[in-house]
Amino acid sequence: MLDLVIDARPAALSPGFEVKRILPYRLRRMLGPFIFMDHAGPVQLTPELLPTLDVLPHPHIGLSTVSYLFGGQVTHRDSLGVEQIIRPGEVNWMTAGSGIAHSERFEDPAMLAGGQLEMLQTWVALPEADEETAPAFDNYAPHELPIFTEPGVWLRLIAGDAFGLKNSVKTHSPLFYLHVVLQPGARFGLPRGYPERGAYVAKGQLEVNGRLYGPGQLLVFTPGLDPVLVAREATTLMLLGGEPLGERFIWWNFVSSRKERIEQAKADWLAGRILLPPNDNLEFVPLPQDKTRPAGSGFPAPQALS
Repeated sequence: MLDLVIDARPAALSPGFEVKRILPYRLRRMLGPFIFMDHAGPVQLTPELLPTLDVLPHPHIGLSTVSYLFGGQVTHRDSLGVEQIIRPGEVNWMTAGSGIAHSERFEDPAMLAGGQLEMLQTWVALPEADEETAPAFDNYAPHELPIFTEPGVWLRLIAGDAFGLKNSVKTHSPLFYLHVVLQPGARFGLPRGYPERGAYVAKGQLEVNGRLYGPGQLLVFTPGLDPVLVAREATTLMLLGGEPLGERFIWWNFVSSRKERIEQAKADWLAGRILLPPNDNLEFVPLPQDKTRPAGSGFPAPQALS
């Protein structure tokens, strides 16, 4: 029924700003094409500490970053010249491809009231044929993301294809990503037709096959089985998975099917060949000098959420 249960680990992005890191994990590097998952918040900080949350300009290759908020707002700026405020219920989908740099700034002090700031960020690895595609950015408004409801169940399709729902979010391989809210006692299943499927418990308590699971746990399910998920209290889930892409190497913010491409990305960032956002170019995250983490074995550095 369950192949693995991954407990989120704390990762400090800056003083006072700690996230729950779910993927990658030493026993499970990817789930379908998803290679990275962080859950930030709810953040409890005083307004004067707001700048400490900022994620300075930093680079990516070979992946798409997917930002989704439960609360608060974040300002995205990238080397394509895009400036976009993302709010709850929207999707920021940035495809790095051959290389992009972006920042995430937290510029609204009001969002700290009552711990409103809460977000998830995932990375979706690109198929080999698309790893060097041109960088791109898209923001999708809530009305573009279909919602399904039935008694005790509410869900939004963030990306992909699931339960007969589709949307216009541009993906590069078969996958699903859903925001699901279950009321106490509600019963739910997983999308069918995908070999790799998981459920991340963001809030609440979930029962599967007689065992209980809680916040910060990612349940990875056995292929071919269709478990019943039962909410034992009001529960928020992120369902994700899809078709596997094969081995990927990850070092800092770089993902590739080739180790030598990771090395090239390091050199490009050091040499300034990956441009900074034109409207946020006065500071940036330097390349980590951690020689204990060769290409293909290093987790993203703590300076950056993405």
